[in-house]
Amino acid sequence: MNVNVRALGPVRPLLREGKPDRAEVEAAVRTLIRWSGDDPLRQGLLETPARVTRALEEAFAGYAQDPAAMLQKSFDETEGYDEMVVLRGVRFESHCEHHMSPILGHAWVAYVPDGRVVGISKLARVVEAYAKRLQIQEKLTAQIANTVNDVLKPRGVGVVLKATHHCMTTRGVHKPGTELVTSRMLGCFRDNQELRRELLQMTA
Repeated sequence: MNVNVRALGPVRPLLREGKPDRAEVEAAVRTLIRWSGDDPLRQGLLETPARVTRALEEAFAGYAQDPAAMLQKSFDETEGYDEMVVLRGVRFESHCEHHMSPILGHAWVAYVPDGRVVGISKLARVVEAYAKRLQIQEKLTAQIANTVNDVLKPRGVGVVLKATHHCMTTRGVHKPGTELVTSRMLGCFRDNQELRRELLQMTA
């Protein structure tokens, strides 16, 4: 892909300066309102910049979180449990890094433990920490699977994501009702077709 480096010129100094403060973000929202053709000073829009800034803080909270640290506390008193552990249908909200449009979906996170298990809420938190960033679904799927694999070191990890992307349902090709499905299989989920099939059946 060819990138116009000259077009990126104004961006690079901003990156070196660090994160903009709240006032800068609110000013940017006012600019967007003016660009849209409306008046940021009219009554109904006066508090919109502050609201949008708070919404963005929530939407991108994952940048301040360490997903790997969330899995550090695990348990080894499992009585030898060595079957698949699956957290099904974890709802997530993310934003497309190309258009900043919402991505709404569900995640299935599975692993086969090798002596260590983790609290199930921690798996959901890993999904959320990565989702609350500018993303593409393929990368999000890989990040979740790789982190669970690297920290827990299980016999295998399987992650499946199904999501609707507003960048193609409410703009562009305008195809509502479509859903993108991605998966990443590691260890025994990659090598054992029966185990892989069992997980995929749970997501149907």
